[in-house]
Amino acid sequence: MQRKPHVIFVVAVIAAAVAAGAGCDKLRARDKLNKGVQAYKNGQFDLAVEDFKAAKQYDPDLTNAQLYLATAYASQYVPGAPSQENINNGEQAVTEFKEILQKDPDNLSAIDGIGSILYNMGSTPYDEKKILESKSYHEKHISLKPDDPEPYYWVGVIDWALAYRANRDLREQFNKTAKPKKQVKESDPLPSQLAKGFVDKYGDTVNDGITQLQKAISLKPDYDDAMAYLNLLYRQKADMETSADARNSDLDQADKLVDQVKAIKQKKANLTPNS
Repeated sequence: MQRKPHVIFVVAVIAAAVAAGAGCDKLRARDKLNKGVQAYKNGQFDLAVEDFKAAKQYDPDLTNAQLYLATAYASQYVPGAPSQENINNGEQAVTEFKEILQKDPDNLSAIDGIGSILYNMGSTPYDEKKILESKSYHEKHISLKPDDPEPYYWVGVIDWALAYRANRDLREQFNKTAKPKKQVKESDPLPSQLAKGFVDKYGDTVNDGITQLQKAISLKPDYDDAMAYLNLLYRQKADMETSADARNSDLDQADKLVDQVKAIKQKKANLTPNS
């Protein structure tokens, strides 16, 4: 059974109109994206968010618009600020990044973005669940692109944050019940009864962080930020040692890293042209 010519013509006209409308929407989306980028660069984040939301509405497949939208929300998030608006900015950034990953699971910009915002949200106030979720996204980056030094750095930073928090809490709890003359300072080794529990729960975390930061430095030999955190992790490791010699060896490693960081920063400063 054949279609009549006038029916075919009407269908063709409708199809052309739909295509034209879709094309116009894509142009509108690009226009809103460009305006949003300009507003973002000018620090007008509220205006940028509205432009990026409009671009996303006009063209749901315009990934850059959603990436900018998520980043604009994340840029407005202030760690620790208790206002509902601030909390909403962080949560909305996470939502947008996750939507991107539902469509494009290997999008590194979204993976890094959500790893970053989750770390900020979990740091102040402290939320170990968010911190660990952040770590999982940086590990995802490593699995996709193992030659990038930055995700190894962030895994190391997170491992240090987890261990440092636990170490600090152990000291505070001990000092609440200890006599004044037996108070444990931050520079003192952990009492043996506390050190064992610290090793049992966070020994693997500290060792993992050291390995990750060493990998970052192997990929980027002048990575002074990674060296700084590696120094801090060796100080956590020192609190896990059972002998004075092993503790002193860890602290010596940490001190050498501090010297390396200073040398690299000085070298970079000398290479910077005078303004």
